Amino acid sequence: MRMAVVGAGYVGLVTGACFANTGHDVTFVDIDEDRVDFLRRGGCPIYEPGLQELMARNVEAGRIRFTTDAMAAYQNAQVIFICVGTPTGDDGEPDLGAVWASADQVAEAIAEGARTGATSGATSGAPKIVVVKSTVPVGTTHNVAERIRARAGKTPFHIANNPEFLKEGAAINDFLRPDRVVVGVEDDVAGEVMRDIYDPFVRQGNPIHVMDVRSSEMVKYASNAMLATKISFINEMANLCAALGADIDEVRRGMCADKRIGNQFLFPGLGFGGSCFPKDVLACMAMGRQAGIAMDVIAGVHTVNQRQRVEFLDRILNRFDSEGGLSGKTIAVWGVAFKPSTDDIREAPAISIIRGLAAAGAHVRIYDPEALENAQNELGDFAVPCDDPYEAAADAEALVVCTDWDEFKSPDFERLRDAMARPIIFDGRNLYRLSTMRRLGFEHHSIGRASVRNGELSPEIVVQGVSGGVTPAR
Repeated sequence: MRMAVVGAGYVGLVTGACFANTGHDVTFVDIDEDRVDFLRRGGCPIYEPGLQELMARNVEAGRIRFTTDAMAAYQNAQVIFICVGTPTGDDGEPDLGAVWASADQVAEAIAEGARTGATSGATSGAPKIVVVKSTVPVGTTHNVAERIRARAGKTPFHIANNPEFLKEGAAINDFLRPDRVVVGVEDDVAGEVMRDIYDPFVRQGNPIHVMDVRSSEMVKYASNAMLATKISFINEMANLCAALGADIDEVRRGMCADKRIGNQFLFPGLGFGGSCFPKDVLACMAMGRQAGIAMDVIAGVHTVNQRQRVEFLDRILNRFDSEGGLSGKTIAVWGVAFKPSTDDIREAPAISIIRGLAAAGAHVRIYDPEALENAQNELGDFAVPCDDPYEAAADAEALVVCTDWDEFKSPDFERLRDAMARPIIFDGRNLYRLSTMRRLGFEHHSIGRASVRNGELSPEIVVQGVSGGVTPAR
């Protein structure tokens, strides 16, 4: 099948590469000429394990091409996947400008094909299927269809919605072996084509859910909101544990033994970031406002998530307050990406914490296995990038762990202790055992557990307001 994938970003590249790998002919369309040239030269503009190799294999097989000529790509395609970004605007609502622009271009191509008599499907004149894969508010896919119909006249086409459920760092596996595929359609024709497209990915029996378009759009938001809720919930419980002298690790083990609760997304830390959860939580709040529905739970999820990084920064600042603050002190930060196995720093808790440390006068040195270039572009003079975690920690008064990359989980603690000016760790991902920290002589602060000070365990007091109102990125 001939496909056009609109937007050579994270979702578009993963989607198109995986479709091509099952034999489809895929043309990526992007307005960024530099990005298209880079892709043609064999580059990959994002870090996602396995993606570049998958793309290269299918380019070599002749199943992938890249273009800025949208009209030609759309006229040739049987199915068009809109995979453009929908970033959050200043009002918390998704910016749909790229979606509307894509719809207008598709409409032009459909209208032009009708005027010239160009064929566009498996058989002559078969209507195209336009699939909105971008994450969009409920009702947007129907608005895309109306926009196309207004510009394409009476030329028939099918509309569908197909939300993505890709975890950064595991996106290829998620696409090739999905828990489920969700498709929203208006007619059986589009539904059957979408079933055919996705059948190779569900051979193990996982379901393809074909439903109405609005429900399909809502599945994406409801799924991400639920996962975000679990993260904020366990962080709020961790803070309560810290205040009452309980241990969140023990609480989590006892709680998660209940099969109704499970254990995924229930790890305390600095909160969620990235391109999906923060944006989708805000979008749910915005849809609620527009519909006149109070979204109290989701609003609380957002509040807890933003507060979590501020409170962790406050604890760092509070630790050094009696020593004249952080002015002039070197602080190391391990991990800038919002999660491991990605170079994505969008809404990353580390960015807020680094900015807060720098605002307090600290000299911040950072290390991340993949995100250093993006971090440097975002932070500028706020932090000094280092090529090695121990280089970042050299002569540091404290180490702040913000991302749970595998290489941070079992470092050479003796080398780390010898490199640092003082062996103080603020463990924002609860990576290290308290007994290990005691035995090796580290002062250690984590989330929802006792702290290690002077070789002894002591209650951790959650403080607020020390940062002077440092506001994290939304």
